[in-house]
Amino acid sequence: MEDNSVQSSNRWLEDLSNGLGHQLEAITLEGLKIVKAHKGFLLCNFVVSNRISDADGNWHVGSMATLIDDVGAAAIYSYGGHVKASVDLNISFLSTAKIQEEVEVEAKVVGDKGRITSVLVEVRRKSNGELIALGKQWMASHNNSNKASKL
Repeated sequence: MEDNSVQSSNRWLEDLSNGLGHQLEAITLEGLKIVKAHKGFLLCNFVVSNRISDADGNWHVGSMATLIDDVGAAAIYSYGGHVKASVDLNISFLSTAKIQEEVEVEAKVVGDKGRITSVLVEVRRKSNGELIALGKQWMASHNNSNKASKL
């Protein structure tokens, strides 16, 4: 099931980045490229477009939050193989990114308590590794088949 979960989560993100799905997510993730993916982990490259920037040319924080939520959800899906709902999303915005700037987005599952799973999402400037945003997300599932475990 691991390979199927990873493939399904990748396909979902790729579909969104190609304009398929909800309009807000499709615009926000347009051009997202998956660099590396395995169970509970995703590394993506992303170029900030003018469609998701504010009046000053900075990456709009709402758009950044949507990307963090979706990439985090995909990492959790690749780990557990079923859809979960966000119950807590905390994002620290530490810097800005400008139009046409390339960033790396890394999501990794850091905790699993059975029906609740946690992911950490880091958004870094590709040019120098500077941390732009840090997202911590907990997602819950109605699926009782997961065993409680600690990572």
